This record gives sequence, structure tokens and C-alpha cells, in this order.
Amino acid sequence: MTRVLVVDDEPQIVRALVINLKARKYEVDAAPDGATALELAANRHPDVVVLDLGLPDMDGVDVIKGLRGWTRVPILVLSARHTSDEKVEALDAGADDYVTKPFGMDELLARLRAAVRRAEPVGGGDGDVVVVETEAFTVDLAAKKVHRDGRDVRLTPTEWHLLEVLVRNGGRLVSQKQLLQEVWGPSYGTETNYLRVYMAQLRRKLETDPSHPKHFITEPGMGYRFER
Repeated sequence: MTRVLVVDDEPQIVRALVINLKARKYEVDAAPDGATALELAANRHPDVVVLDLGLPDMDGVDVIKGLRGWTRVPILVLSARHTSDEKVEALDAGADDYVTKPFGMDELLARLRAAVRRAEPVGGGDGDVVVVETEAFTVDLAAKKVHRDGRDVRLTPTEWHLLEVLVRNGGRLVSQKQLLQEVWGPSYGTETNYLRVYMAQLRRKLETDPSHPKHFITEPGMGYRFER
């Protein structure tokens, strides 16, 4: 059974989430603040976290950072903060998705199911994703190889690293800053021209129609998403 940790200091929202989640056979833990959330996460090991950013004792972004210090559990942010900068900050810290209050329960539950699915191993094996297949190419993460039309595709180390980060976050928006820092290093964060150049190279090598990409999707001003 999937265990959900709900972190919010608004009792009516917590109550609504608990009722709806339990009705759909989820196990639910609830925390009214960041400290309780981190303690429950360590003790109960949830399969997904639904997190409000406006907590009474600490900012929700700090909770995300605390969780990402030791776990890859999917984190679905639920917040009244609407600006792109605030959304990007949460994504950069390690959130997987962002739902703005007020929200529709059906949409939230659909996003939660998607986050849980993305966290599951692909191919039915144990542990991390090893092979990811699309209609155009196959990525073997263990062997660090890409196959297209029965042949190996030659990628530079930087192209491979960029591809790997996107594939391991399949279906999830990865911010420009996160990509730059993971691929080029922590001192990079604003050199978005690097991303444009290397994404163009990946599309040219892997997309069937690079000018209309199906797998390497740009979210303008935000980042990139890999779709199978």
C-alpha cells in the first residue's frame, strides 16, 4: 500500500486530503510543520510527500532540502505561491511537481499518482532504472550507451551526462539551474546558452524530427522535460 506524508498547517486542507487519500486506499501520515515532517519521513519512509511551502517553523524549501539529503522520495509541492521564481526555487531544491492553491482534488490526486509512477523502477527489475526505451532510441543507463536504428549513438561525455539527468527524471520538469549545476558544476547556474547548444545536439542525434521534438521538451523560461 502506498504511504503518503501530508505536510500542511491548515487543518481543513489536511482533513480533506486525508479523507480523499484513505478513500483510495492510501496510508496517510500528517505533519503540521517542517520538523515533524522530517521526523515522520525518517521514521515512516513515505512513498510520496505532499508539501505546503508556508509552514510555521521553516520554509517548505528547507524541508525539501532536508529530505533530499538522504531520500529520492517524490515530493509534490502544494502552495499558494504563484510566481515562476518560487516554483523554480522549489524545483531546484528537489521537488518533483508543483500544484498551486486553490486546487482541484482530482488534479492533485492525478499528479500524485504520476509522481509515484515515475518513482517506480522501469522494466520490472529491482533498484534503479536501467534501460529506457522510446520509439526512436534506447538508453542503457548501466552500460552508458544509446542505441538508435540498431547502432550505438556516439555522445560526448557532456551530452551523455545531460541525457542521463533528464532520463533519470523522466516526465518531470528539470529546471535550467539544476541541469547546469548537475552537468557543469555548482558554480554554473545562469549559462542557459550551454543548455540550448547541447539540447540541440541531443535532439539532432536522437529525435526523429529535431525541429519538432517528442522526447526532449522545452518548458520556456523554466527548464526541460524528457518524455518517453
